[in-house]
Amino acid sequence: MTALTSPLRRLGWTFTDGLTLVGRELGRLRQEPGQIVAALVFPVIMVVLFGYVFGSAIQVPDGGDYREYLMPGLFAMVTFSAWLGVMTRMATDASRGVMDRFRSMPMARLAVPFGQTGADLLTGLLMLAIMVGTGLLVGWQPHRGLIPTGQAFLLMIVLRYALSWVGVYVGLAVKNDQVADAMVPLGLPFTMLSNAFVPTDGMPGWLRFLADWNPVSALTAASRELFGNPGAPSGNVAWPLAHPGAAVLLWSGALLVVFVPLSVRTYKRKGR
Repeated sequence: MTALTSPLRRLGWTFTDGLTLVGRELGRLRQEPGQIVAALVFPVIMVVLFGYVFGSAIQVPDGGDYREYLMPGLFAMVTFSAWLGVMTRMATDASRGVMDRFRSMPMARLAVPFGQTGADLLTGLLMLAIMVGTGLLVGWQPHRGLIPTGQAFLLMIVLRYALSWVGVYVGLAVKNDQVADAMVPLGLPFTMLSNAFVPTDGMPGWLRFLADWNPVSALTAASRELFGNPGAPSGNVAWPLAHPGAAVLLWSGALLVVFVPLSVRTYKRKGR
């Protein structure tokens, strides 16, 4: 009984300490209102830029409104941004000695990465809510009912959480926060190389292969299908686009299996 109680107790301490660090991260947002303003403005800018400026020049497959075609791609883009935010916060805390202070406190060591990913999940939900409101204002809407809509957003949440662990690992692996900041622009080409904004049919074969197997494309295709928006894959397409929901879950599971132990091991090693 004692042997069983000890791991359960340690798990409880990790969970409690992790929740404390989630509160810390959310409190930091209150002290840095610029991040909140950016989160509010970003969805509006993206919808206006792509929906109204570029949308008039892009033809939606099988017809339909481009903004309805666009919104699932923007949801996927916001989801993918998870690893970038977590990476910069982890690198900043590590380079400024915050991690060392955490290690000197009587707290579970695993609580730090779990707290960072948990806080990102909550802020991601806020950004999704803002983008949903923006999309509704410009005419986007889901057409297939409450359950498929909920499934689409659940896929976004699952993939975002998995990607946040990528950010934890990279943030711990880089030398300092300047390196992490320099890596942030690298996230844009990854999201652009997908079906989020334009169909992949017109891309060269090798580029289309990369775009079709991009997890952003799988999430975008799954969302369009579940929302009933135009642009859902049809015909002879790559496996991730023919089975986008399964592809998102497989990508999420693979990222968690690889990066959770890597992140935990890297965090422990840096404390030695």
